[in-house]
Amino acid sequence: MILQWDLHTTTDDRYLSLMQQAADAAVQEEGIRKKTAVHIILTDDDEIHEINRTYRGVDRATDVLSFPLVSYPEGKTAGQAQSCLSEAYDDEVDAVMLGDLVISMPHVLSQAQEYGHSPEREAAYLLVHGICHLMGYDHIEDDDRRRMRAMEEKILESIGVTRDGVTDSMLLEKAREAMGYSYSPYSGFPVGAALLSQDGKIFTGCNIENASLGLTNCAERTAVFKAVSEGVKEFSTIAIASRGTAPWPCGACRQVLNEFAPDLRVLVTWDGNVDEATLPQLLPHSFGPKQLVDEAGAGRPGKPEESEK
Repeated sequence: MILQWDLHTTTDDRYLSLMQQAADAAVQEEGIRKKTAVHIILTDDDEIHEINRTYRGVDRATDVLSFPLVSYPEGKTAGQAQSCLSEAYDDEVDAVMLGDLVISMPHVLSQAQEYGHSPEREAAYLLVHGICHLMGYDHIEDDDRRRMRAMEEKILESIGVTRDGVTDSMLLEKAREAMGYSYSPYSGFPVGAALLSQDGKIFTGCNIENASLGLTNCAERTAVFKAVSEGVKEFSTIAIASRGTAPWPCGACRQVLNEFAPDLRVLVTWDGNVDEATLPQLLPHSFGPKQLVDEAGAGRPGKPEESEK
């Protein structure tokens, strides 16, 4: 999906990245086959208050406003009425313009704190909520609300984000799914991993073997490197799945995990079994970034201190 950003307030790039992922997932989960676009204004409470009063007659600030450009038959959504989308084709963007969204960034921050999750997750949720409206969903009647909420959760879960939190069983299932992508022709030992970040996002990985053997990469490190390459460096739990025996992480993986999450919970599953440990139990007397900082806290990991003049 093409997102036309109109930034009227300072916005962290991490929010924009996750919101783009959520928008792409919305199109995929709805089953829309046409190229689509949405215009998004990220603003403050004063501006969204004025827009809400002018166009909705509601004299207050809110979190998100949706202005659809497509009319769907009663009871139908975009995926079920794709012929309607052609009516909103915009030749300037060469895509179907679903409509406009206005999102209040102060509301993103305050609601994230209120609900106990990250601003990134709240921004992604409000975007998904708004796009669902643009795709024809509503929440006035109970049945419609349940239908819309189910689609919202489906979209968010597809990118590893849940509004209500991630359970161990969900994380273990993601690890089992990741195991299915393993490239392990030499060992015949497929492994999958699912790494949960502190802000509720899941990064998956599998083991990828190599004919040289020494260049093989474990599932745990695949997941970590994927997360860090996207700017995420704080994690709470990792789930690891395999077959035949408990897939506890190897020494190299324990060291890499310790770099970013020294207090990590480690879940393993195999043949219907589940076990749990903490990284400190698996890597006692560990050496990591904290050990490179002197007792006075003056040192910085990975960078030598300047000498006094």
